[in-house]
Amino acid sequence: MEGNIYGYIRVSTQAQNDDRQWMAMENLGIPRECVFADKQSGKDFDRPAYNQLIARLEQGDTLVVTSLDRLGRNYDELIEQLDIITRKKDVALMVLNLPLPDIRNQYGNNLTGKLISNFVMQIFSYVAQTEREMNIQRTMEGIAAAKARGVRFGRKALAKPADFEKVRRRWEKREISEREASKILGVSRPTFHKWINEDE
Repeated sequence: MEGNIYGYIRVSTQAQNDDRQWMAMENLGIPRECVFADKQSGKDFDRPAYNQLIARLEQGDTLVVTSLDRLGRNYDELIEQLDIITRKKDVALMVLNLPLPDIRNQYGNNLTGKLISNFVMQIFSYVAQTEREMNIQRTMEGIAAAKARGVRFGRKALAKPADFEKVRRRWEKREISEREASKILGVSRPTFHKWINEDE
């Protein structure tokens, strides 16, 4: 018995655009109410729309994603989820950018189709995980190189107001409290405290 067809869409942040993935689902004729979308990192599978999708999937259904890394980027967790989708739930998974024919039509539900599908999925799961690790490594190397060139990260240090020394002397004489000194200078107490320690 032929089941329903669902789509899953994911981008890593709210700012990223998922229009291309929505267009791919529309081109396949998947109704919008059957498409689940998350705007969240792919480092794990604790995502609201994904969890709703998994709960909805039943034997004979088909799940469509534009690429395997839309499901996730952690190799071990991705393999576990692929096992849940394809073996435990017996759902056909279509990954639009994989060089693999639609196994539903090419091989049916026989063992050969499932073996080929699982083999390809494992390869691309590994590639997705490796790419993620390489991106992290490149980022760390870029930060290290920038620091070596003298580039400073984080918020720019707040300049001390012109009347800092005057306020500081009043504080040292206990004419005003640390809270009052901070208020006069228009900064937080931790900032005022930091400035005092820097000058000691």
